[in-house]
Amino acid sequence: MAARISAWVNKVRPWIQRDIEQAKECKADAMLQALLQHASSTPETTKQPELLQKCLKAVLPVCNGQVSTALAKSSDVEIALKEYMSPGDENQFYGPFIRATNIALACLEEIKVDGMDAPVPAVDMICQQNDMPMHQTHQTAKSIRKPDLVILPLNSACAPFEKKKKKDKNKDDKKRKAHMDTNATAKPKNLLWQDILACIEFKRKTPGRKKGIQPPPPSSYKVEDYVPTKPEYLPVDHLKPERPTPGPSQTPATQPASDTALLSSGLTAAQPSQGGSSSKRKAADTLESAAKKSKMNPDDTDAELDVTVQTGLYAAEMFAANLAVNYLLNLIVVDDVMWIWYYDRQGTIQSSGINFIQDLPRFMVLLYALQRFKLENWGRNKDFLPVEVEEKRCHEFKITDEELGEVDLLLHTSHDERVTHYGLQGRATNVVPVTSDVLAKKYPNVQGGMVAKIFWGEVNHTSEPKILEKVKEIAKVHATVKDHVPELLWHHTFTNLTSAIREALGVPDPITGSRMLYILIFPKLHSITKLEDKELFDVWVQCIICHVTLWKEGVFHRDVSPGNMMWYEIDGKLMGVLNDYDLSSLANDPGPRGNERTGTVPFMALDLLTEEGQRGEIKHLYRHDLESFVWCLAWISLRYENGALLPAESRPFDEWATLDAVTCGVKKYYFQGHLKAPKSSHIDPLLWCLIVECFDLLDTDTFNRHKQLLRSIKRREKPTNTEETESDIDSFLQRFKDTESWVALSTPPREPSP
Repeated sequence: MAARISAWVNKVRPWIQRDIEQAKECKADAMLQALLQHASSTPETTKQPELLQKCLKAVLPVCNGQVSTALAKSSDVEIALKEYMSPGDENQFYGPFIRATNIALACLEEIKVDGMDAPVPAVDMICQQNDMPMHQTHQTAKSIRKPDLVILPLNSACAPFEKKKKKDKNKDDKKRKAHMDTNATAKPKNLLWQDILACIEFKRKTPGRKKGIQPPPPSSYKVEDYVPTKPEYLPVDHLKPERPTPGPSQTPATQPASDTALLSSGLTAAQPSQGGSSSKRKAADTLESAAKKSKMNPDDTDAELDVTVQTGLYAAEMFAANLAVNYLLNLIVVDDVMWIWYYDRQGTIQSSGINFIQDLPRFMVLLYALQRFKLENWGRNKDFLPVEVEEKRCHEFKITDEELGEVDLLLHTSHDERVTHYGLQGRATNVVPVTSDVLAKKYPNVQGGMVAKIFWGEVNHTSEPKILEKVKEIAKVHATVKDHVPELLWHHTFTNLTSAIREALGVPDPITGSRMLYILIFPKLHSITKLEDKELFDVWVQCIICHVTLWKEGVFHRDVSPGNMMWYEIDGKLMGVLNDYDLSSLANDPGPRGNERTGTVPFMALDLLTEEGQRGEIKHLYRHDLESFVWCLAWISLRYENGALLPAESRPFDEWATLDAVTCGVKKYYFQGHLKAPKSSHIDPLLWCLIVECFDLLDTDTFNRHKQLLRSIKRREKPTNTEETESDIDSFLQRFKDTESWVALSTPPREPSP
């Protein structure tokens, strides 16, 4: 489904940073009110705007040291926070913050507020020190991240410290007390990203390290209006990380080789086109990962990132660890100020800061709400249930279908062929092998298996199932489309919209870019990158002919990439399939569609990779998609041999996968103008000649259009090359089909003489 792009994993960071820089803002009280509503007894039916004030008043006894339980006394919160405010380095204050948080959680259990749910024993959240490398496999290799603190279920926090894993999920006060007193402030080994509910990342400014945090806390707390912090919101690069002096308890500067080695990775990274919400935010080649080193290592590039970007990377790990996550929360703490960060596939939102020393009641209300969160309130998708099948983690999804009754899907999320997404926002496409008794019975002729495509589509964009309905109608009357488009076996649209939280928070323009979750089931296909020479050409041509027919019939694909060209075999013949219509549009769609900036950057036409193209000032025409087919052919031919990706030192274009759209366009323009014979001899000479002839045609066409534009400017006429007729489309394609190499490759081989 997704093209294989090779890059260093640290190149993902600029994409994460761009998403963070575009974060929306909301007031802290609006965020707290929304979280309380989630944790209320009627989260979706009865709005309770007075919840925040009721809860602020209810937590005052905890803030003022007046609550005692079997586990803790709230007066110890003050002791821990005073220790937190003392001078010293950042990692010395993890312990005091953890103690203050966990003591508060123990005391908040006793607080009852009308309209609020009780704490959730099945989650039983706890704050845990981490500051240890956390590994996660993305396709073929591991990423390594190192959040300071995490929030997770008690059983998950205890697991690394237990010799035998206990299966008892019931609440255990003795277990919690023992963990609070000892292991909550110890460094665990091998925490799993799939268990993490939130990450907390700390930074301490130089004055706080040298003189401590001022002013001291008030003698008592009362309900007061919110006081803005300075800064009220946390921009990227607000606080440059400063490297603390290593102390006796810190990790030494010299790390084992395994901590600093470069790891080959298969991350699927967000690949933005600079142009906005419709840009394709998926990439898909094999990424190579530079492992995150210890924070005390002077060469640690992650530690040099701004805290907002670091925390964004943790969110990307959390998204990747669980299937179809709806949203995530993380916390950033700088000295005595805390910011709540909310992430979903529409974008990122940060709350204004909360001074948790001077305004302890608001921090207590945050903990009070989170303590009452079920897993789905943390953003986990309750429709996809984790199950173990043959000791492999899978996800089960069952839903009632009007036609089929109950549809059963078993998603093999641990399968080697799963394609995941690594990033924060956008479509976040996952492709997972799937089995289903119901669908297998309905489609007995599907022999090669099925895959589920799970993604977040834009609400205001024509859905892929609707576009595929149109494609199916066209296939009935056009042989060039029949058998060359994907067969949609079944699909389901979820109704939860990402815009809902933005409306609740009062974020400006909440509807723009709103997304909803889809799951589509298709027969399994093979990637075009597995082919070479004549077979590669044949499948490539079949996709081109299918594409042009669809275009003339009013289906505009507009995202041609290697990952969207597939094939299957029938009676010994390879059948090319033009795949993935999630960014396609229809000619009869309401409103302008042609100027939306869509595509996967390395394969987009040069016209669209200009600043004008990225601003949507250039209409996406058929010739742009045909140019993308040429770039795809060059990409596959120069980067793959015998269906396998060449070693990094032997393949070009790695950089293209990591550049912004305009810079990538400059690189591609230079490549096209300075073609050189490939260093490797694995490319069929005739196929290479075709690539050269195609680029020559593109270059000539660009030159002719530029001359025509200059003539129009000279005559003060309106440019005429912004529209295409069907005749223009046929003529443009025919020029490629008439090249010597195309003709030669299209000629069937002669039968051997008897």
